[in-house]
Amino acid sequence: MTVREPLLKIENIVKRFGEVVALDHCSFEIEKGSIAGLIGPNGAGKTTLFNVITGILQPEEGHIFFKGKEITGRRPHEIARMGIGRTYQIIRIFPKMTLLENLLVVGKERGEAVVEKALQLLERVKLYDKKDEYASDLSFGQQKLLSLAQVLMLDSELILLDEPAAGINPTLQNELMELIHRLNEEGKTFIIVEHDMKVIANHCQKAIALNYGQKIAEGSCSVILKDETLLEHYFGR
Repeated sequence: MTVREPLLKIENIVKRFGEVVALDHCSFEIEKGSIAGLIGPNGAGKTTLFNVITGILQPEEGHIFFKGKEITGRRPHEIARMGIGRTYQIIRIFPKMTLLENLLVVGKERGEAVVEKALQLLERVKLYDKKDEYASDLSFGQQKLLSLAQVLMLDSELILLDEPAAGINPTLQNELMELIHRLNEEGKTFIIVEHDMKVIANHCQKAIALNYGQKIAEGSCSVILKDETLLEHYFGR
């Protein structure tokens, strides 16, 4: 039986900020083609972990492997080119650019190819009709869709989503999650940080729970959400 190499492997990652240990020997693997949830209370280390994976922060200890190659210590633009993209809890778009310009500025292609790709992606996220409007005119939920489209312009294989469902209305939330599932069916892999347990339970195949930088649980969502240790840390009971 052939053992498949994980798409992403996190191995004993340690990240400190002074005396505070934000990630404490954190380890897990993400399978290609999966949707995984990363959960835990505020301060658990979830966003710090995203920052370490994408090269924004460097760990003091441990290793990160993507498609079998070590990426620990690489710069953010190198990691992005290798196929890891992310969105942010605080949206990072260009408010004084049009939607089309927001995608063109991050595209890898040139000439007509990049324009065609950008227009196709705007259609996918249902923002094509607003392509010539300024990004600042979008609703918060639409800005999240635009942010995801920027990631898709880079052809990322692994996409890290930081609270994609937070602060948006149910209709846009459903559209966003439907898009994530369609992209997943096309081969994209996702790790989702989300506080809404319904989003995790309904859309992720497995969940990884952090608390004080340590992994305290990992497994299928149905099992994880019955974990007494997790419930005590996460819900205070």
